[in-house]
Amino acid sequence: MKAEEHVVSFQSLIFNFQSVRMKGLVIKNTGSWYTVRTDDGRDIESKIKGNFRLKDIRTTNPVAVGDRVDIDINAEGTAFITKIEERKNYIIRRASNLSKQSHIIAANVDQAMLIVTVNYPITTTVFIDRFLATAEAYRVPVKLVFNKIDRYHGEDRELLDGLINLYATIGYPCSMLCARTEEGLDELKEDLKGKITLLSGHSGVGKSTIINKLIPGVNLRTGDISEYHNKGMHTTTFSEMISLPDGGYLIDTPGIKGFGTIEMEGVEIAHYFPEIFRFSADCKFNNCSHRHEPGCAVLRAVEEHYISESRYKSYLSILDDKQESKYREEY
Repeated sequence: MKAEEHVVSFQSLIFNFQSVRMKGLVIKNTGSWYTVRTDDGRDIESKIKGNFRLKDIRTTNPVAVGDRVDIDINAEGTAFITKIEERKNYIIRRASNLSKQSHIIAANVDQAMLIVTVNYPITTTVFIDRFLATAEAYRVPVKLVFNKIDRYHGEDRELLDGLINLYATIGYPCSMLCARTEEGLDELKEDLKGKITLLSGHSGVGKSTIINKLIPGVNLRTGDISEYHNKGMHTTTFSEMISLPDGGYLIDTPGIKGFGTIEMEGVEIAHYFPEIFRFSADCKFNNCSHRHEPGCAVLRAVEEHYISESRYKSYLSILDDKQESKYREEY
């Protein structure tokens, strides 16, 4: 073969290689880079092409873990993400201190599990309710997993029992877990089997310990609780999908400090609190805000303890978000 033919063949190879388009699943996000697992099982480091933005969503991360995407693989073996397939759902939160922008935590999930601790650190009911309302808005089923049950005695144990009774009565599945001793771990494994599950919660609630128990050898770094603040310290700094031994994926996310809601209109918010929505059907006014209107069935239900005061307080806090266009970090 002549030298010129070698050059032509090599150039053709490069051209053909550059034009390879594949479909895949975004399994990791480390800032500007995304790891895409192609349909033939390869992991390709990818970037967003140009000024790629999604229509109608002002977000700090247009591509999220869990997205199905098209990629163009280049000669170096990396790729550009050129298209995102339509999502069946996603979980979104307000980006910290950016009142008009959002952050997509994960996309295309079968369920979410919120890891809750009544102490060490404290998970507030406002935080739980904001997460639940967002999941309701985007049609993501949620289970509450109460971790560190070996550490709760006296008032802490009473609070645990009260929270489980409250949320189970509303209709949210609840379970108890001690990741350290593995009590409740078998039930958790069964719930995760064959599903894509978002695992979320404050820093320090035990997400990394749970994942290490579920997936031997994954060796995620675990963190301590700040004794002074009784808050967790971040150990996960990016979102990642991790394969489960019995099938399915866990989406591990950085610990969330606050949960600012977004994309909710004032009149819609009650729809995302199932018990408030049920009682609102009997309100005198169709556009009742459930704050002060005469003939409000929700206010009456709160007074008569059919709706818990903590849930009503959470509802008001999200209403205040819409009026003030901001949220406080402790939420």
